[in-house]
Amino acid sequence: MSLRRVTITVAAPLPPPLQTPPQLPILSRLRVAPCRRCYSNPKPSPLLRRQWMLSSPSAPIHAISFTKPSTSSFTYYSNGLSVSHLRSAEEAKPSSSFYLIRDDLLHPLVNGNKARKLDAIIPLILRHAATDLITCGGAQSAHTAALAVCCAERGMRAHLLLRGEQPAVPTGYNLVSLMYGSVSYVPRSVYANRNEMLMKHAELVAGDQVGNVRRVVIVNEGAGSVAALLDQKIALVVDAGTGTTAVGLALGIAYLGLPWKVVAVMLADTKEKYEECEKCLVSDFKRVYGLESLEDDEGIVQWVERLHPRRFGKVLDGEIDLCRQIAQQTGVPLDPIYTLAAWEQAVLFADSEDEKDSLVVMLHTGGTLGLFGLAQRYASDFSSSGPNRHAL
Repeated sequence: MSLRRVTITVAAPLPPPLQTPPQLPILSRLRVAPCRRCYSNPKPSPLLRRQWMLSSPSAPIHAISFTKPSTSSFTYYSNGLSVSHLRSAEEAKPSSSFYLIRDDLLHPLVNGNKARKLDAIIPLILRHAATDLITCGGAQSAHTAALAVCCAERGMRAHLLLRGEQPAVPTGYNLVSLMYGSVSYVPRSVYANRNEMLMKHAELVAGDQVGNVRRVVIVNEGAGSVAALLDQKIALVVDAGTGTTAVGLALGIAYLGLPWKVVAVMLADTKEKYEECEKCLVSDFKRVYGLESLEDDEGIVQWVERLHPRRFGKVLDGEIDLCRQIAQQTGVPLDPIYTLAAWEQAVLFADSEDEKDSLVVMLHTGGTLGLFGLAQRYASDFSSSGPNRHAL
């Protein structure tokens, strides 16, 4: 897990950042009343004066209801909602239901938590007139594919260092990376030292054309950067790869003084590692944006184990069938590695007496193009036969 800050390597001095009039994107985009905490400091935080990539931050919201006709299976139902439906827990929350924020619909290719992270990072890079971006990830990395698309749409070149060997048949996020970016496959032994690998490639790109200045930016694997970061009680459930999305959400909640909590389902590391990541990102956030008064002594994220723990990337029997069942019953696409973990946790919370006073909301982080890669690894699970019931 890489927690390095964004590093800019240039072949010439950067021009000064473009001067833009002060904006209030957080308050206006969330459409909530100003919180006293936001104005306790007479000098406004830089967090309130930044540009964003997405023209609109809104995403559709679905209500997911479920019944349990037997002891081993669930049946799901979906209804599209507007934000106004969420105003009251008594009116909006029937028994055994939760809400789904469809961030997977933000962009055809750049969606989910990748769109939210790049929403903050891309304008920062554009302000410094970067010409080339370098990042890294696995062969089916949603992050590298998203960055390549964003760069191509804005006239920049994306250089993607992918771990391992080139797949025999490019598909899914690997195909998107190949279509939109300049891809190099890196031996695993070299990839193990990411910092050195990225810096060497940045120097190569910066000096590959004599007399042509290249402004090269290195973006962390997974875009793990501090820049990427109502009275109703809400339990916001999200899957956690690097953990950056969960920490960013929790920081926003704490910043606005909302009575919400972030529940992050750990997928790739131990609880101790995620808590270490959280402390690092929170510390950087407070330092960069001048929010030293933010209280985080006991942590701001509730880290939980996956319902069915396993080594990261492994798919258990029945999980692809369960994703098919949910897609056919609700129209919501899930993948068994990331979003299914959050879905199962949301179901548990929605059916729990401990959360009866809260709305349970799952944030769909995208990633469904990863199904293309899984179809190659688990071909027999994608047969034409109907989905089997999956026991929780």
